[in-house]
Amino acid sequence: MGVDDPVLVWGAGAMGGTIGAHLVRAGRDVLFVDAAADHVAAMNERGLRVTGPVSTLDVPARAVTPDRVMGRHRLALLAVKAHHTPEAVRTLAPHLAPDGVVVSVQNGLNEEVIAREVGLDRTFGCFVNFGADYLEPGVVHYGGRGAVVVGELDGARTPRAEEIHRLFRAFDDRALLSDNVHGYLWSKLAYAAMLFATALTDDAIADALARPAHRDVFIDLARETVAVARARGVRLEAFDGFDPAAFAPGAGSDAAAVSLDGLVAHNRRSAKTHSGIWRDLAVRKRRTEVDAQLGPIVAHGAEAGVPTPLVARLVQLVHEVEDGRPRSPANLDALRVAREGGG
Repeated sequence: MGVDDPVLVWGAGAMGGTIGAHLVRAGRDVLFVDAAADHVAAMNERGLRVTGPVSTLDVPARAVTPDRVMGRHRLALLAVKAHHTPEAVRTLAPHLAPDGVVVSVQNGLNEEVIAREVGLDRTFGCFVNFGADYLEPGVVHYGGRGAVVVGELDGARTPRAEEIHRLFRAFDDRALLSDNVHGYLWSKLAYAAMLFATALTDDAIADALARPAHRDVFIDLARETVAVARARGVRLEAFDGFDPAAFAPGAGSDAAAVSLDGLVAHNRRSAKTHSGIWRDLAVRKRRTEVDAQLGPIVAHGAEAGVPTPLVARLVQLVHEVEDGRPRSPANLDALRVAREGGG
């Protein structure tokens, strides 16, 4: 894939829109694909605007809905919500060139889903932790920088990997090329479990993680996830204040507290105060990615014989909030009951 090949950005919301706009600014030909017709219309009429403290830019944008995509493409950045991945990849697959590749710019273990549809050889790993939100048609908010990592799923350093790395450096010059993208994805799952728990309240991420009353809950969510990853032989990677070693068996509570402090500091630096999960619940009033993101932790834990009662209860609570349960710190108290074996 050369610099003249168009980049297909499938899902032009928070992450896809932010990355795609920066690629346009860098001179790359980008076609945005999004299911929201009003967002597509706004991009075609007025371009795509990125606001926020990290970047403020307006770029021209070519955009279509999925049913209007034409031709076959060699590079697709998939940035839809995790639970929309199967449908999106099935729609995308006919437009992927035989030597094309899908890069999962998502949260969760979506590479497994993508590979089932297009093949492992056409699936590429990516980890992102920057803060962004979709605000309105044609506008996304880039609230804070975070780790960006890409890599082949088997860890090989290939010309394709180096080309995709150069592409992502046009978005963030700190982007890394790693031989262990799985380690980053599983570490992000442990952090994601914490983020889902913060979304059970209306507190900012940093405020929730900093509150002494519930730190034990956040720590144990990470510990369950880290235990599953270790049982699967994953070598976990640190990022943006998250230190997986602090949540490993035998690590003391002081180490976990230091890592939580690092996550609090990272989030304090971002203008994105609440997670996309919270926005789905409180602002957009829609179902979250909880089954697609946290469900695999429970499933893989069961396969490995690693209990995950706290993560399983968190999934239940998120669904209850989706169905109308009030967002409140009392939900974190309910998690503590599960932590203490009370169901």
